[in-house]
Parts: sequence; structure tokens; C-alpha cells
Amino acid sequence: MIAEDLSQIAVLALGAVAIGALAYSLLYPYVSGEKQAVKRRQVIVEQKTPRLARTPQNEQASHRRKAVAETLKELEERQKAKEKPTLRLRLQQAGLDISPRAFWIASAISGALTALLMMLVFPTVPLITAAIGAFAGTFGLPRWILNKLIKRRQAKFLDEFANAIDVIVRGVKSGLPLNDCLGIIARESPEPLCTEFRELVEQQRVGVPLSECFEKMMLRVPLPEVKFFAIVVAIQQQSGGSLSEALGNLAGVLRDRKRLQAKVKALSAEAKASAAVLGALPFLVMLMVYISTPDYISLLWTTKSGQFMLAFAACWMTIGIAVMKKMINFKY
Repeated sequence: MIAEDLSQIAVLALGAVAIGALAYSLLYPYVSGEKQAVKRRQVIVEQKTPRLARTPQNEQASHRRKAVAETLKELEERQKAKEKPTLRLRLQQAGLDISPRAFWIASAISGALTALLMMLVFPTVPLITAAIGAFAGTFGLPRWILNKLIKRRQAKFLDEFANAIDVIVRGVKSGLPLNDCLGIIARESPEPLCTEFRELVEQQRVGVPLSECFEKMMLRVPLPEVKFFAIVVAIQQQSGGSLSEALGNLAGVLRDRKRLQAKVKALSAEAKASAAVLGALPFLVMLMVYISTPDYISLLWTTKSGQFMLAFAACWMTIGIAVMKKMINFKY
């Protein structure tokens, strides 16, 4: 009777924790003030723009701001209209020249190897645990690796993107057209920059408009810096102006963002290391206890009360790791 009561209490506790975590994730934007901050920024922009437009000196600046706002709104509407990125597109974002079928075959092999490894390392593990491991190895691990490859490729792209913009600035100042400058980047830039610009140049040669080329490039490299670059070129084509000056300012902004990013990483390195130690400590202790006295800790997955305790601990560990990640991830 006591064991059944404890089991019911554990199930109710886990359900309460899950409901609380779901409510926290849904209500966080309203509790933290993010929605109010967005509304305040919109009110300030709406109040400031007419005031500046009243003076004749700021008519040109007001026109450019209006063009930027319209272009941003148009790009956001197009992105919202698009569906969620497909697996083929994510493979392109990672720079992998494989088909989705090959990816799923590799995922199935990964899941089978994960389940087999769990059964070899832990012979007494229940079959349901091995099935969960196979599910994680099939759908979790390959997608995690794919996300890591996408982030690494995007980081390499950003490292050389400001230099590529400088190439365009120098080329335009020397009298070269924009298409020739893009061709120089496609030929002489390192990977993955040359691949993306080569694709852009080839699409333009077959008659695709430059705006559509940039839209496809933003799908392959979904970064705000690429969006800034596309907006600057689109506004220059619509309203005119000095392209070299605008791109030069953009290159300076990108370098400033990179310096700020490095500074934020340096200041948050200690907090990230502490979070990593706190997150890995329970698993390391569990592994050490299993190596020294496996019969002592095996009660956690061979008995019902132990399994409930493991599920309860996993739930709380997930919430704790999510809170620590929220605390150490800074927006810049």
C-alpha cells in the first residue's frame, strides 16, 4: 500500500512539475516584460518619425527610414509566408551534399547502434529503456549534429562576411559594377562564402532577379547580417545613393557586432563553465557509483520507486538546465 501511495504521489508530482514548466514557458514573455518592451519601442518609433519628418533637413533621412521599414516589413511577411525549413534545406544550410533519404538511413543506423551500445554496457537495462535510447539515437542525435554543423558553417560565414563586403566597397569605388564584385567574392573568398556567392552569381546569370537571389541566399544562410546586406542593396537599387558608403557602414557595424560578441563570450565564460559543471555533476556521480558498486545504484532502474525517482530527477534537471541556459545566454 505504501509503495502504491508513493507511486501515486510521484506521478502527481511529476504532472504538477510538467504543468508548471509548460505554464512558465508560455507565460514567460508576458511576465518578463518582453511584450511591453516591444510595444514601448513601437510607440517611440511611431512618435519620433513624424516629428523628424516635419523639419525639411530630415526629409531625405525620413525617406530612407521609410524605405528601410517597408523593405523590412516585406521581408518579414515573405518569411512568415514560407513554411518551416525542410530537411533538404537544413542539409543545404549545413553544407552537406546528401539527400534526405541518406540522412534518414544514417539516423536509423545511429539509433540501432545506440540501443545496441546501451544493451552491451548495461546488460540489466529494461527493454523500454533501450527503445528510448534507440528513439533518441534516431531522431535526437543526428538532428543535434546537424544543428551543430549549421551553426559552425554560419560562424565561418560571418568570420569572412565583413571582408567580402569590403571587397564590394573597393570594387564599386574603383568603378566596377556590383555583379563583377560579387563574381570576385565567388572566385577568391574562402568556404563557405565562395559557395554561397557562386550560387548567387550563377542564379543571376540565368536571369533570376537580384532580389530573388538574395531571398534564396537568406534561406540557405538565415542570418541577420545577410538580411542587412540584402536590405542595403535593395534600398540602393530602389532609391539610389552611394552603395559604397552604405556597404562600408554595414561592414563597420558587422565588425562591431563581432567584437561585442567576443566580449560577451569572454564575460560569460565563467558562468557557462559553472553551469556545465553543475549540469554534468549528477551524471558523473551516477557513473562513478555504477562503476564502483553497480548493485547499489541499479535499484534506480530495476524498481518502480527508483524509476519514478529517476523520472522526477530528470524533470528537475531539465528545468534547472533550461533556467541556467536562460541566465547565461545574452542578447547582443
